[in-house]
Amino acid sequence: MRVPAPVNEKLNTVFGAAARDARLRLGLTQADVAERVGIAMEVYSRMERGRMLPRAQTLRRLCDVLSVSADALLGVGAGTSPVPPRASPGQEDSLELRRLVRTLRDLEPRQLKAVARVVRTVVSVMPPKTAPGSSPTPTPRKKPRAARKRRAG
Repeated sequence: MRVPAPVNEKLNTVFGAAARDARLRLGLTQADVAERVGIAMEVYSRMERGRMLPRAQTLRRLCDVLSVSADALLGVGAGTSPVPPRASPGQEDSLELRRLVRTLRDLEPRQLKAVARVVRTVVSVMPPKTAPGSSPTPTPRKKPRAARKRRAG
């Protein structure tokens, strides 16, 4: 039996809005959710936009990843699982880190090695982290090689 199109469209829209809301409350990107569920980011994006519904096995994985019940995602009953708010203020940092890791995975070993060298160099010249409310302590710098006294010998 075929369900009329308006019913499907409404369900798609409800599902997409619920999935998006749960994802945002968890501080995840579409790519994060897709990677954890094991589907293409484009497929997950279509679901959030209300263009398609997941298969049953994908729905189950989405519920686990988004920490929400299938009832909540499908807009039926009052069986919603609470979605925890963002865990910590540093969540944006971890979000940026996950994006960076995804980018690095696409590099060839030679490219990855070059990026690692650049990162180590940049980090080595950055000022040290300071605790909130404290002032940074200047780090003594080494004298340039030409300025060092050489021992005769």
